[in-house]
Amino acid sequence: MGLFRKAALTVARGLGLTDRQFVQWFGGEPSHSGESVTVDTALTLDAVWACTRLVSQTIATLPLPLYERDEQGRSRVAQQHPLYRVLHDRPNAEMTAVEFWQALFACKLLWGNGYAEIVRGAGDRVVALIPMRPDRVQVTRENDGSLTYRHTYQGLTQVLSEDEVLHLKGFSLDGQMGMSAIAAGRHSFGMAMGAERTAGTIFKNGMRPSGVLTAPSYLTDPQRAEARKYVEKFEGARNTGRVPLLEGGWKFESLALPPDDAQLLETRGFNVEVICRWFGVLPVMIGHMDKATAWGTGLEQMNLWFLTYTLRSHLKAAEQAIWTKCLTAAEQQRFFAEFNVEGLMRADSKGRAELYRAEVTNALSTPNEIRARENKPPLPGGDQLFMQGAMLPIDKLGTQHAAASALPAPEPTNLQEA
Repeated sequence: MGLFRKAALTVARGLGLTDRQFVQWFGGEPSHSGESVTVDTALTLDAVWACTRLVSQTIATLPLPLYERDEQGRSRVAQQHPLYRVLHDRPNAEMTAVEFWQALFACKLLWGNGYAEIVRGAGDRVVALIPMRPDRVQVTRENDGSLTYRHTYQGLTQVLSEDEVLHLKGFSLDGQMGMSAIAAGRHSFGMAMGAERTAGTIFKNGMRPSGVLTAPSYLTDPQRAEARKYVEKFEGARNTGRVPLLEGGWKFESLALPPDDAQLLETRGFNVEVICRWFGVLPVMIGHMDKATAWGTGLEQMNLWFLTYTLRSHLKAAEQAIWTKCLTAAEQQRFFAEFNVEGLMRADSKGRAELYRAEVTNALSTPNEIRARENKPPLPGGDQLFMQGAMLPIDKLGTQHAAASALPAPEPTNLQEA
Protein backbone atom coordinates (compact mmCIF):
# COMPACT_ATOMS: atom_id res chain seq x y z
CA MET A 1 0.00 0.00 0.00
CA GLY A 2 1.43 3.39 -0.97
CA LEU A 3 2.20 6.17 1.45
CA PHE A 4 -0.53 8.53 0.27
CA ARG A 5 -3.10 5.72 0.21
CA LYS A 6 -2.28 5.03 3.87
CA ALA A 7 -2.79 8.69 4.69
CA ALA A 8 -6.08 8.78 2.76
CA LEU A 9 -7.40 5.73 4.61
CA THR A 10 -6.46 7.28 7.93
CA VAL A 11 -8.33 10.49 7.16
CA ALA A 12 -11.30 8.55 5.81
CA ARG A 13 -11.81 6.47 8.94
CA GLY A 14 -11.03 9.27 11.36
CA LEU A 15 -8.11 9.84 13.71
CA GLY A 16 -7.81 7.44 16.61
CA LEU A 17 -5.85 7.04 19.81
CA THR A 18 -2.77 5.73 17.98
CA ASP A 19 -2.32 8.50 15.43
CA ARG A 20 1.38 8.78 16.23
CA GLN A 21 1.73 6.05 13.59
CA PHE A 22 0.77 8.67 10.99
CA VAL A 23 3.95 10.58 11.77
CA GLN A 24 6.05 7.41 11.63
CA TRP A 25 4.88 6.72 8.06
CA PHE A 26 6.66 9.95 7.04
CA GLY A 27 10.05 8.84 8.32
CA GLY A 28 9.60 8.49 12.07
CA GLU A 29 9.59 10.93 14.95
CA PRO A 30 11.74 14.05 14.45
CA SER A 31 14.64 14.61 16.85
CA HIS A 32 17.02 17.46 17.59
CA SER A 33 19.89 15.48 16.11
CA GLY A 34 18.12 15.09 12.78
CA GLU A 35 17.99 11.30 13.13
CA SER A 36 14.75 9.50 12.28
CA VAL A 37 13.73 7.70 15.47
CA THR A 38 11.40 4.72 15.11
CA VAL A 39 11.22 1.42 16.94
CA ASP A 40 13.24 -0.26 14.20
CA THR A 41 15.98 2.38 14.15
CA ALA A 42 16.11 2.59 17.96
CA LEU A 43 16.67 -1.17 18.17
CA THR A 44 19.97 -0.68 16.32
CA LEU A 45 21.28 0.87 19.55
CA ASP A 46 22.76 -1.88 21.69
CA ALA A 47 21.46 -0.28 24.91
CA VAL A 48 17.85 -0.24 23.64
CA TRP A 49 18.13 -3.84 22.49
CA ALA A 50 19.70 -4.93 25.79
CA CYS A 51 17.16 -3.14 28.01
CA THR A 52 14.20 -4.48 26.03
CA ARG A 53 15.61 -7.99 26.00
CA LEU A 54 16.48 -7.95 29.71
CA VAL A 55 13.07 -6.83 30.96
CA SER A 56 10.92 -8.82 28.52
CA GLN A 57 12.85 -12.08 28.79
CA THR A 58 13.13 -11.87 32.58
CA ILE A 59 9.36 -11.47 32.93
CA ALA A 60 8.73 -14.20 30.35
CA THR A 61 10.74 -16.75 32.35
CA LEU A 62 8.76 -16.12 35.56
CA PRO A 63 6.07 -18.76 36.15
CA LEU A 64 2.53 -17.40 35.79
CA PRO A 65 0.10 -19.86 37.43
CA LEU A 66 -3.61 -19.36 37.99
CA TYR A 67 -4.72 -19.58 41.64
CA GLU A 68 -8.06 -20.34 43.27
CA ARG A 69 -8.98 -18.84 46.64
CA ASP A 70 -11.19 -20.90 48.97
CA GLU A 71 -13.67 -19.68 51.59
CA GLN A 72 -10.95 -19.49 54.25
CA GLY A 73 -8.83 -17.23 52.03
CA ARG A 74 -6.25 -19.90 51.27
CA SER A 75 -4.93 -20.13 47.72
CA ARG A 76 -4.02 -23.16 45.67
CA VAL A 77 -2.91 -23.63 42.08
CA ALA A 78 -5.92 -24.10 39.79
CA GLN A 79 -4.38 -26.51 37.29
CA GLN A 80 -7.78 -27.84 36.20
CA HIS A 81 -8.94 -24.45 34.93
CA PRO A 82 -8.49 -24.03 31.12
CA LEU A 83 -6.90 -20.60 31.61
CA TYR A 84 -4.04 -22.13 33.62
CA ARG A 85 -2.61 -23.88 30.56
CA VAL A 86 -3.03 -20.76 28.42
CA LEU A 87 -1.13 -18.54 30.85
CA HIS A 88 1.44 -20.99 32.17
CA ASP A 89 2.20 -23.40 29.33
CA ARG A 90 0.97 -22.57 25.83
CA PRO A 91 -0.99 -19.42 24.99
CA ASN A 92 -1.56 -20.52 21.39
CA ALA A 93 -0.69 -23.31 18.98
CA GLU A 94 2.47 -21.59 17.70
CA MET A 95 4.07 -20.24 20.87
CA THR A 96 5.23 -21.38 24.26
CA ALA A 97 4.46 -19.23 27.28
CA VAL A 98 8.00 -17.81 27.32
CA GLU A 99 7.84 -16.82 23.65
CA PHE A 100 4.41 -15.21 24.01
CA TRP A 101 5.09 -13.15 27.13
CA GLN A 102 8.50 -12.06 25.84
CA ALA A 103 6.93 -10.71 22.65
CA LEU A 104 4.04 -9.03 24.47
CA PHE A 105 6.24 -7.23 27.01
CA ALA A 106 8.78 -6.25 24.34
CA CYS A 107 5.96 -4.55 22.42
CA LYS A 108 4.84 -2.80 25.59
CA LEU A 109 8.35 -1.51 26.27
CA LEU A 110 8.96 -0.26 22.73
CA TRP A 111 5.52 0.99 21.65
CA GLY A 112 4.02 1.63 25.08
CA ASN A 113 1.23 -0.90 24.44
CA GLY A 114 1.07 -4.67 24.11
CA TYR A 115 -1.93 -6.29 22.44
CA ALA A 116 -3.15 -9.89 22.32
CA GLU A 117 -6.36 -11.20 20.80
CA ILE A 118 -8.47 -13.21 23.26
CA VAL A 119 -9.91 -16.37 21.69
CA ARG A 120 -12.82 -17.84 23.64
CA GLY A 121 -14.40 -21.27 23.49
CA ALA A 122 -17.34 -22.98 25.14
CA GLY A 123 -18.69 -21.27 28.22
CA ASP A 124 -16.89 -18.03 27.34
CA ARG A 125 -13.63 -19.61 28.55
CA VAL A 126 -10.33 -18.28 27.18
CA VAL A 127 -8.65 -20.94 25.04
CA ALA A 128 -5.88 -18.92 23.34
CA LEU A 129 -4.04 -15.59 23.33
CA ILE A 130 -2.58 -14.34 20.02
CA PRO A 131 -0.16 -11.37 20.08
CA MET A 132 -0.61 -8.42 17.70
CA ARG A 133 2.13 -5.96 16.77
CA PRO A 134 1.15 -2.47 17.98
CA ASP A 135 2.13 -0.83 14.69
CA ARG A 136 -0.60 -2.89 13.02
CA VAL A 137 -3.32 -1.97 15.53
CA GLN A 138 -5.50 1.14 15.33
CA VAL A 139 -7.45 1.98 18.50
CA THR A 140 -10.49 4.24 18.28
CA ARG A 141 -13.18 5.29 20.74
CA GLU A 142 -16.72 4.85 19.48
CA ASN A 143 -19.68 7.15 20.12
CA ASP A 144 -20.91 4.90 22.94
CA GLY A 145 -17.57 5.24 24.74
CA SER A 146 -16.27 1.75 23.98
CA LEU A 147 -12.90 1.04 22.39
CA THR A 148 -12.48 -0.69 19.05
CA TYR A 149 -9.24 -2.38 17.99
CA ARG A 150 -8.59 -2.67 14.24
CA HIS A 151 -5.80 -5.12 13.49
CA THR A 152 -4.48 -4.98 9.92
CA TYR A 153 -2.24 -7.77 8.65
CA GLN A 154 -1.46 -8.83 5.08
CA GLY A 155 -4.14 -6.54 3.69
CA LEU A 156 -6.92 -7.84 5.94
CA THR A 157 -8.45 -5.82 8.79
CA GLN A 158 -9.90 -7.52 11.84
CA VAL A 159 -12.20 -5.48 14.09
CA LEU A 160 -12.16 -6.49 17.77
CA SER A 161 -14.06 -5.15 20.76
CA GLU A 162 -12.28 -4.25 23.98
CA ASP A 163 -13.47 -7.51 25.57
CA GLU A 164 -11.61 -9.42 22.85
CA VAL A 165 -8.21 -7.81 23.44
CA LEU A 166 -5.76 -8.19 26.30
CA HIS A 167 -4.23 -4.72 26.42
CA LEU A 168 -1.05 -4.14 28.46
CA LYS A 169 -0.50 -0.40 28.86
CA GLY A 170 2.78 1.28 29.65
CA PHE A 171 3.26 4.55 31.51
CA SER A 172 0.17 6.63 30.74
CA LEU A 173 -1.28 10.06 31.41
CA ASP A 174 -4.90 9.20 30.60
CA GLY A 175 -5.11 5.52 31.58
CA GLN A 176 -6.33 4.59 28.09
CA MET A 177 -3.17 4.33 25.99
CA GLY A 178 0.42 3.76 27.08
CA MET A 179 3.18 6.16 26.06
CA SER A 180 6.09 4.89 24.00
CA ALA A 181 9.51 5.42 25.55
CA ILE A 182 10.94 5.56 22.02
CA ALA A 183 8.61 8.40 21.01
CA ALA A 184 8.84 10.34 24.28
CA GLY A 185 12.63 10.02 24.41
CA ARG A 186 13.25 10.55 20.70
CA HIS A 187 15.73 13.37 21.32
CA SER A 188 17.82 11.20 23.65
CA PHE A 189 17.69 8.23 21.29
CA GLY A 190 18.40 10.47 18.30
CA MET A 191 21.50 11.87 20.00
CA ALA A 192 22.73 8.35 20.71
CA MET A 193 22.12 7.35 17.10
CA GLY A 194 24.02 10.42 15.93
CA ALA A 195 26.97 9.53 18.16
CA GLU A 196 27.00 5.99 16.75
CA ARG A 197 26.94 7.36 13.22
CA THR A 198 29.84 9.68 14.00
CA ALA A 199 31.84 6.86 15.57
CA GLY A 200 31.21 4.69 12.53
CA THR A 201 32.44 7.42 10.22
CA ILE A 202 35.64 7.81 12.23
CA PHE A 203 36.30 4.06 12.16
CA LYS A 204 35.57 3.99 8.45
CA ASN A 205 38.30 6.56 7.95
CA GLY A 206 40.82 4.53 9.91
CA MET A 207 40.42 6.38 13.24
CA ARG A 208 42.20 9.33 11.64
CA PRO A 209 40.84 12.82 10.97
CA SER A 210 40.54 14.10 7.46
CA GLY A 211 43.57 15.54 5.72
CA VAL A 212 44.45 17.60 2.66
CA LEU A 213 46.76 16.60 -0.17
CA THR A 214 48.49 19.56 -1.82
CA ALA A 215 49.76 19.24 -5.39
CA PRO A 216 52.76 21.26 -6.62
CA SER A 217 50.68 22.67 -9.51
CA TYR A 218 47.22 22.60 -11.06
CA LEU A 219 46.06 19.16 -12.20
CA THR A 220 44.25 18.12 -15.32
CA ASP A 221 41.13 15.97 -15.05
CA PRO A 222 43.00 12.73 -15.88
CA GLN A 223 45.72 13.60 -13.32
CA ARG A 224 43.09 14.37 -10.68
CA ALA A 225 41.35 11.03 -11.31
CA GLU A 226 44.64 9.16 -11.10
CA ALA A 227 45.50 10.93 -7.82
CA ARG A 228 42.13 10.02 -6.36
CA LYS A 229 42.60 6.40 -7.33
CA TYR A 230 46.01 6.38 -5.65
CA VAL A 231 44.69 7.95 -2.42
CA GLU A 232 41.90 5.34 -2.12
CA LYS A 233 44.57 2.72 -1.40
CA PHE A 234 45.22 4.38 1.97
CA GLU A 235 41.63 5.18 3.06
CA GLY A 236 39.51 3.24 5.55
CA ALA A 237 40.15 1.26 8.72
CA ARG A 238 41.59 -1.69 6.79
CA ASN A 239 44.42 0.47 5.48
CA THR A 240 45.34 2.00 8.81
CA GLY A 241 49.14 2.14 9.18
CA ARG A 242 49.96 2.04 5.49
CA VAL A 243 52.45 4.78 4.55
CA PRO A 244 51.87 6.56 1.24
CA LEU A 245 54.80 7.52 -0.92
CA LEU A 246 54.60 11.17 -1.96
CA GLU A 247 56.86 12.49 -4.69
CA GLY A 248 56.99 15.32 -7.17
CA GLY A 249 56.36 17.98 -4.55
CA TRP A 250 53.11 16.51 -3.14
CA LYS A 251 52.38 17.33 0.54
CA PHE A 252 49.89 15.96 3.08
CA GLU A 253 48.47 18.25 5.79
CA SER A 254 46.54 16.55 8.60
CA LEU A 255 43.52 18.27 10.12
CA ALA A 256 43.57 18.40 13.93
CA LEU A 257 41.03 16.29 15.82
CA PRO A 258 38.68 18.57 17.80
CA PRO A 259 38.63 17.97 21.58
CA ASP A 260 34.89 17.19 21.44
CA ASP A 261 35.54 14.34 18.99
CA ALA A 262 38.27 13.00 21.25
CA GLN A 263 35.60 12.56 23.97
CA LEU A 264 33.31 10.55 21.70
CA LEU A 265 33.69 7.35 23.72
CA GLU A 266 32.70 9.18 26.90
CA THR A 267 29.66 10.59 25.12
CA ARG A 268 28.61 7.14 23.95
CA GLY A 269 28.93 5.82 27.50
CA PHE A 270 26.75 8.65 28.80
CA ASN A 271 24.13 7.81 26.17
CA VAL A 272 23.94 4.26 27.54
CA GLU A 273 23.09 5.62 30.98
CA VAL A 274 20.44 7.94 29.52
CA ILE A 275 18.77 5.08 27.63
CA CYS A 276 18.77 2.94 30.77
CA ARG A 277 16.86 5.68 32.59
CA TRP A 278 14.12 5.57 29.97
CA PHE A 279 13.66 1.85 30.56
CA GLY A 280 14.24 1.89 34.33
CA VAL A 281 17.22 -0.47 34.15
CA LEU A 282 20.52 -0.29 36.04
CA PRO A 283 23.34 0.17 33.48
CA VAL A 284 25.36 -2.63 35.08
CA MET A 285 22.58 -5.09 34.30
CA ILE A 286 23.15 -4.64 30.56
CA GLY A 287 26.93 -4.83 30.81
CA HIS A 288 27.81 -1.15 31.33
CA MET A 289 30.43 -1.50 34.07
CA ASP A 290 32.03 1.96 34.14
CA LYS A 291 30.82 3.02 37.58
CA ALA A 292 29.61 -0.27 39.03
CA THR A 293 31.10 -2.74 41.43
CA ALA A 294 31.94 -6.25 40.31
CA TRP A 295 29.21 -8.86 39.97
CA GLY A 296 28.63 -10.90 43.09
CA THR A 297 29.11 -8.37 45.88
CA GLY A 298 25.67 -6.79 45.55
CA LEU A 299 23.88 -9.23 43.28
CA GLU A 300 21.02 -9.94 45.69
CA GLN A 301 20.35 -6.25 46.32
CA MET A 302 20.59 -5.55 42.60
CA ASN A 303 17.98 -8.20 41.84
CA LEU A 304 15.77 -6.81 44.59
CA TRP A 305 16.10 -3.30 43.16
CA PHE A 306 15.31 -4.61 39.66
CA LEU A 307 12.25 -6.46 40.93
CA THR A 308 10.95 -3.55 43.02
CA TYR A 309 11.52 -0.57 40.75
CA THR A 310 11.49 -2.09 37.26
CA LEU A 311 9.50 -5.32 37.09
CA ARG A 312 6.87 -4.84 39.78
CA SER A 313 4.75 -2.32 37.87
CA HIS A 314 4.84 -4.47 34.71
CA LEU A 315 3.88 -7.62 36.63
CA LYS A 316 1.06 -6.04 38.62
CA ALA A 317 -0.44 -4.36 35.55
CA ALA A 318 -0.41 -7.65 33.63
CA GLU A 319 -2.01 -9.56 36.53
CA GLN A 320 -4.83 -7.04 36.78
CA ALA A 321 -5.36 -7.02 32.99
CA ILE A 322 -5.64 -10.82 33.00
CA TRP A 323 -8.08 -10.73 35.93
CA THR A 324 -10.22 -8.11 34.15
CA LYS A 325 -10.25 -9.53 30.61
CA CYS A 326 -9.71 -13.29 30.91
CA LEU A 327 -12.03 -14.21 33.79
CA THR A 328 -15.80 -14.01 33.98
CA ALA A 329 -17.50 -11.97 36.70
CA ALA A 330 -18.20 -15.14 38.68
CA GLU A 331 -14.64 -16.43 38.30
CA GLN A 332 -13.17 -13.12 39.45
CA GLN A 333 -14.49 -13.86 42.94
CA ARG A 334 -12.25 -16.93 43.31
CA PHE A 335 -9.51 -16.98 40.65
CA PHE A 336 -6.49 -14.76 40.03
CA ALA A 337 -3.16 -14.96 38.19
CA GLU A 338 0.11 -14.02 39.86
CA PHE A 339 3.72 -14.15 38.70
CA ASN A 340 6.06 -16.20 40.88
CA VAL A 341 9.06 -13.94 41.48
CA GLU A 342 10.97 -16.32 43.75
CA GLY A 343 13.04 -17.44 40.77
CA LEU A 344 14.80 -14.06 40.75
CA MET A 345 16.29 -14.85 44.17
CA ARG A 346 17.42 -18.38 43.39
CA ALA A 347 20.97 -17.26 42.65
CA ASP A 348 21.60 -16.49 46.35
CA SER A 349 21.64 -19.99 47.86
CA LYS A 350 22.63 -18.76 51.32
CA GLY A 351 19.80 -16.25 51.52
CA ARG A 352 17.34 -18.79 50.15
CA ALA A 353 18.35 -21.36 52.77
CA GLU A 354 17.94 -18.84 55.60
CA LEU A 355 14.52 -17.83 54.30
CA TYR A 356 13.34 -21.43 54.08
CA ARG A 357 14.65 -22.19 57.57
CA ALA A 358 12.81 -19.20 59.03
CA GLU A 359 9.57 -20.15 57.28
CA VAL A 360 9.66 -23.75 58.52
CA THR A 361 10.74 -23.04 62.10
CA ASN A 362 8.10 -20.31 62.50
CA ALA A 363 5.19 -22.34 61.08
CA LEU A 364 4.87 -20.16 57.97
CA SER A 365 5.43 -22.98 55.45
CA THR A 366 5.49 -26.75 55.55
CA PRO A 367 8.60 -28.71 54.54
CA ASN A 368 6.78 -30.05 51.49
CA GLU A 369 5.88 -26.52 50.38
CA ILE A 370 9.56 -25.62 50.53
CA ARG A 371 10.49 -28.78 48.62
CA ALA A 372 7.93 -27.90 45.95
CA ARG A 373 9.67 -24.56 45.38
CA GLU A 374 12.89 -26.47 44.72
CA ASN A 375 11.13 -28.91 42.37
CA LYS A 376 11.60 -31.81 44.80
CA PRO A 377 9.00 -34.51 45.55
CA PRO A 378 7.03 -34.37 48.84
CA LEU A 379 7.97 -36.51 51.82
CA PRO A 380 5.69 -38.37 54.25
CA GLY A 381 4.87 -36.17 57.23
CA GLY A 382 6.06 -33.06 55.43
CA ASP A 383 2.64 -31.40 55.24
CA GLN A 384 2.56 -30.37 58.90
CA LEU A 385 3.54 -27.00 60.33
CA PHE A 386 6.34 -26.90 62.91
CA MET A 387 7.33 -24.38 65.55
CA GLN A 388 10.88 -23.70 66.68
CA GLY A 389 11.86 -25.44 69.91
CA ALA A 390 11.30 -29.14 70.08
CA MET A 391 10.19 -29.02 66.41
CA LEU A 392 6.75 -30.44 67.25
CA PRO A 393 3.72 -30.21 64.98
CA ILE A 394 1.90 -26.98 65.75
CA ASP A 395 -1.25 -28.83 66.84
CA LYS A 396 0.80 -30.83 69.40
CA LEU A 397 2.36 -27.87 71.21
CA GLY A 398 1.78 -28.17 75.01
CA THR A 399 0.19 -31.59 74.84
CA GLN A 400 3.40 -33.49 75.43
CA HIS A 401 4.17 -31.58 78.64
CA ALA A 402 0.61 -32.12 79.90
CA ALA A 403 0.77 -35.80 79.11
CA ALA A 404 4.09 -36.13 80.92
CA SER A 405 2.75 -34.43 84.07
CA ALA A 406 -0.28 -36.74 84.10
CA LEU A 407 1.84 -39.88 84.22
CA PRO A 408 2.09 -41.67 87.65
CA ALA A 409 5.29 -41.41 89.60
CA PRO A 410 7.79 -44.12 88.73
CA GLU A 411 7.98 -47.17 91.00
CA PRO A 412 10.93 -47.10 93.38
CA THR A 413 13.76 -49.39 92.44
CA ASN A 414 15.40 -51.94 94.67
CA LEU A 415 18.32 -49.60 95.10
CA GLN A 416 16.03 -46.82 96.39
CA GLU A 417 14.29 -49.21 98.81
CA ALA A 418 17.57 -50.22 100.21
